[in-house]
Amino acid sequence: MTESQRHNAILALLAERSPVSVHDLIAHVGMSPATARRDLHKLAQAGRLVKVRNGAERIDSSFPAAPWLPLDLRNTPHLDAKNRIAREAATLLAPGDSVVINCGSTAFLLGQQLCGRPVQLITNYFPLASYLVSHDHADLILMGGQYDHSQGITIGDDQSLRYAARWMFTSGSGLTVDGLYKSNIITALSEQKVMRGASKLVVLADGSKVGHGSGMLFAAAKDIAMLITSADADADTVAALRAQGVEVRQV
Repeated sequence: MTESQRHNAILALLAERSPVSVHDLIAHVGMSPATARRDLHKLAQAGRLVKVRNGAERIDSSFPAAPWLPLDLRNTPHLDAKNRIAREAATLLAPGDSVVINCGSTAFLLGQQLCGRPVQLITNYFPLASYLVSHDHADLILMGGQYDHSQGITIGDDQSLRYAARWMFTSGSGLTVDGLYKSNIITALSEQKVMRGASKLVVLADGSKVGHGSGMLFAAAKDIAMLITSADADADTVAALRAQGVEVRQV
């Protein structure tokens, strides 16, 4: 049975009864538990059903399905703060600007804000690139390399090329008075090469990340032009960063 046939069988079973469990799918459709869970995930991403614990429910036809996005943000921690940070970051850009956007939920939200505007977007983040392509963003550079499924990014020698950009927006695992930390060293080393071509580095970090760091020091405080964070960010860290010349915007 092909994937398309399995998906049709799952939706047909849901049309008869809802919810259905993974055990129901194994018994009625004839698939392994791993295949059942993978198919439910894909159908949920496409807005065809709603995933529940160990199964799925039919979407209520009286409510419109949510538009498909290449990144599921519904369970993202601190989503309200990240939306505010993304909107504030978008105000920095002028027509004709070139900007590097790295991976992460806040980066994706920023990309949504900038989609359709007359700016050049440079990214190695595949969910964001997919969104921009599907929404016909006119000026997009997708950095090449090997695809890392765990992070949804490309990593490779192509990123050692000098991508000239006015802005680079990034986040990390934490931010202290010393600077921005990233937990994945391979990713951090690749992004450092890209950072050399950007005029201004802007860190996007909600308040939960400010005041502690883990992993590799990606950028020292002296290299950070601006921090955009939420109002609940650690006050001592914010004050220390400002004292080092970092412009801090709290939203």
